[in-house]
Amino acid sequence: MNLPPPPPPLGLLAELTHRCPLRCPYCSNPVELSRASAELDAETWGRVFREAAALGVLQLHLSGGEPAARRDLPEIVAHAARAGLYSNLITSGVLLDTARLKALAAAGLDHVQLSVQDAEEGSADRIGGLRGGHVRKLAFAEAVQAADLPLTLNAVVHRQNLDRLPALIDLALHLGAGRLEVAHVQYYGWALRNRDALLPSRAQLEAATETVTAAREALRGRLVIDYVVPDYYARRPKACMGGWGRSFIAVSPAGRALPCHAAESLPGFDFPNVRDASLAEIWAHSEAFQRYRGTSWMPEPCRACDHRERDWGGCRCQAFALTGDAANTDPACALSPHHHLLDLAVRDAAIAGADFTYREMPRIPSEA
Repeated sequence: MNLPPPPPPLGLLAELTHRCPLRCPYCSNPVELSRASAELDAETWGRVFREAAALGVLQLHLSGGEPAARRDLPEIVAHAARAGLYSNLITSGVLLDTARLKALAAAGLDHVQLSVQDAEEGSADRIGGLRGGHVRKLAFAEAVQAADLPLTLNAVVHRQNLDRLPALIDLALHLGAGRLEVAHVQYYGWALRNRDALLPSRAQLEAATETVTAAREALRGRLVIDYVVPDYYARRPKACMGGWGRSFIAVSPAGRALPCHAAESLPGFDFPNVRDASLAEIWAHSEAFQRYRGTSWMPEPCRACDHRERDWGGCRCQAFALTGDAANTDPACALSPHHHLLDLAVRDAAIAGADFTYREMPRIPSEA
């Protein structure tokens, strides 16, 4: 295919490292993690940021793993500021203290997005797999307030914490967050291994949706609430990442450029590396970005569907995780021949236990 390039990407997700002190059972990083020795250095990230700005990117999301596992994080943030990118640090907060946060703010950091596993300490530490983690997160949130940086709270929700959604909303208000992301787990990668322990019931989902609807109205002007629902109760798929290769570009710790952060889970791809090609070249011409871009690749019933340029075929990673073929219609669509797989998953989860298979991350160096 030689498709015309889409408009410039809206954002760049820079995955600085796969190292992380948490062991979240819903981790979205690939099963095979990049080692620290393979990570791009700060100077290379600076070049990537300049190329992103020239391409038209405005927003930069610094993620991981845990980006604060990198001692050169202030240098990386400074590169982003010099490139003119709005930088958002996506962090667990447990490796950051007031001094490190001040250094990041001085380097030009614009925004902090803090993840929490629950509103209740015992449950939060159990889910994250780190004793004392929740208390450290709360202390870090106070430091963000003191530094006068905008704060978004990200709450990944599932069967084992969804009933405390009202408390999570209260926590966002208490911590001074301007935005709360209520993000249901998406089931691919490591999360797929724990689906039976994480997938909420329909009753939980409906109650959560009612809670979010009421809170949005009651807290209008005080707290913005984003709500990402699970696909397992859907009849139409979401436009994952705004469509494959249409809105976002992600770069892995080792430099692989991806249409979405989870795309490394898909076999049969040779994702280009920013060490070998510019972002502009990758975005416009790489086969990996063009493979599922647009609509010409779509099978039926997608190709003839009136929604094809709204959902762009849904999630390729989910299609692969559930059917074994990334080119299949996303099973979240009621018209998919594989839609019944979602019903089977919901049935299995209803009778499953609550035990997790934790993700064991690479060891964080003591000086990080």
